[in-house]
Amino acid sequence: MRLAETLHGEPEIAAPGLLGSYLVSTVGEVVVKMRITEVEAYKGSEDPASHAFRGPTPRNRSMFQRPGTLYVYRSYGVHHCANASAGPEGIGWGILIRGGEIVDGLGHARRRRGRQDSTSNGPGKVCQAMGIEIHHDGHYLLDRRPPLWLEPGDTPDVILTTPRVGVSRARDLAWRFVVPL
Repeated sequence: MRLAETLHGEPEIAAPGLLGSYLVSTVGEVVVKMRITEVEAYKGSEDPASHAFRGPTPRNRSMFQRPGTLYVYRSYGVHHCANASAGPEGIGWGILIRGGEIVDGLGHARRRRGRQDSTSNGPGKVCQAMGIEIHHDGHYLLDRRPPLWLEPGDTPDVILTTPRVGVSRARDLAWRFVVPL
């Protein structure tokens, strides 16, 4: 299935469809490519853990745009997190990119992170390794246009499903999807 078709679905169905695909960054005119291995689904007004639960705001407006739009926000005032919007335009569904495996540009990712290990095993680390910042919010990821885009990959053979991490509401929903490494 194409990524555009995948992202048109409900987030808890679309999220595992992103696993195995690639997030590509040319931020700073260097290439870093990451195979997505961990995501979480957020379902707008039906999900009290979603930033879109109470409807559109200036902060979350990208979640309500066409599927594949990048929603970037600052978490706890410390690090950025990146989501791909999902579902029909105007509904506020999204998929948080929680982790991945750097397959190209590892040296650049390590320099951005300022360390040799733990390069992209967490949503803030993903953004730092990929060079994603708040000004990338609203960028469309499906047309392979710099500085960020998604590319299809191979569907993983095994996908683990668990409750989401770090949410205080709707903690029982098993909407976190992980490729075991």
